[in-house]
Amino acid sequence: MTNSILASQSRRDLISTGTLAVAAGIPLAFATRANADEAKPMLMFVQMAPDLKVDRAAQTLRLVNVVPQTLYFADRPERIAGHVTMTNYLAEWTSKAGKDNFGNDPPNAALSVYEPGQPNNTLAVVVLSNPKVEGADLVYNFKLLNGNLPASGGATAVFIDWIGVGGGVGLGFHGVGVGFRGRGFR
Repeated sequence: MTNSILASQSRRDLISTGTLAVAAGIPLAFATRANADEAKPMLMFVQMAPDLKVDRAAQTLRLVNVVPQTLYFADRPERIAGHVTMTNYLAEWTSKAGKDNFGNDPPNAALSVYEPGQPNNTLAVVVLSNPKVEGADLVYNFKLLNGNLPASGGATAVFIDWIGVGGGVGLGFHGVGVGFRGRGFR
């Protein structure tokens, strides 16, 4: 999903490469591009859990019983979508994903939580770091950038900022609209 993800001359090649990589058990970060000058898809990620626990003192978010697959998608130039295992997603936080991995450049994320008894979802924008699987949970360290953290858990979705080849997002807004990565700007 980073530096050398997704080799394609066409959308069909793009999907074939990702499908073959995943089928072979290879993290998507190891798929290669046929032509480095091609427009590069910028992948964004979604993780969901039925509950969330926030430890403000330790600055951790715990996605309780997290769905074990992480969704990814890209809009343009090539609209793609799919899901990867937690193991492959976590590889994006390591040097296996190249120098511009999430570990070196932590992503922003929009946290959306339906709190019990609240009419609307609670929204917060955070920077995520240090993901760890603990049993059926996924735990992140976080830094609050904007919004409110929920007082209690509930159905949770985390929309994780995009990552692209070289860590850049090209011109335009970056992910959830806070901060920037690579060549992107706000």
